[in-house]
Amino acid sequence: MRILFLGDVVGRGARRALRRRLRRLKSEAGIDFAVANAENAAGGKGIDPDSVEELLDAGADVLTSGNHVWQYSSILPVLEREPRLVRPANFARGTPGRGWTVQEAGGGVRVGVVNLIGRVFMGQYDCPFRAADEAVAAMAGDASIVVVDMHAETTSEKNAMGWHLAGRAAIVVGSHTHVQTADERVLPGGTAYLTDAGMCGPIDSVIGMRKEEVLRRFMTQMPERFEVAKGPVMLQGMIADVDAASGRATAVTRLREVCEEC
Repeated sequence: MRILFLGDVVGRGARRALRRRLRRLKSEAGIDFAVANAENAAGGKGIDPDSVEELLDAGADVLTSGNHVWQYSSILPVLEREPRLVRPANFARGTPGRGWTVQEAGGGVRVGVVNLIGRVFMGQYDCPFRAADEAVAAMAGDASIVVVDMHAETTSEKNAMGWHLAGRAAIVVGSHTHVQTADERVLPGGTAYLTDAGMCGPIDSVIGMRKEEVLRRFMTQMPERFEVAKGPVMLQGMIADVDAASGRATAVTRLREVCEEC
């Protein structure tokens, strides 16, 4: 089967692009299951109930998140009731929501999706490697395929997670930086890996935000209010072919598609 992972969805334009393109992309590329990181879907920072509903209606099967998931308090009850929305599994125990979920794809194949957050330059979270072990063990016997979103700042921490789960997860893909890397490969044991999927967001921007405010911030070190940039949207991510019987990936490619009308 074929699984799509979409990089961080940034703002309204990216949501609109996915409404227009995702179902067609799934049909044209033979995608059986789509995961999107949605932690920046509402206004470029955070996710709210309307954004969750919009992205699920657009064709996403599971939404992952990250450090901005708490931006809107209105998301808390959604995290509790919507199994297709997950937050990092290594957040402190007792926080709202779940760190992994198992959902059914086409043909009855059950896909487990795990969300993790890195600690380097990110925050004082629980160990993502031990959380990954716990999640994979918890889904054993229920999920035939395991997809892991490692939401982290550094390439080394994401790369380490790829090797940590090599042969145990079908896909380990990084998110958070909004900059797509070019190191896609299938690791030994059949794990499709990409350090960062990139973003679904405006092309003429600095990681999705208007260039002018970001440049002023860098040049003056003064506080700036960032706004999501306008214009054409780039959809970025990865597509992995996975053998449903073994749960191992056989191929991986990067996705880069421009939505000019978005």
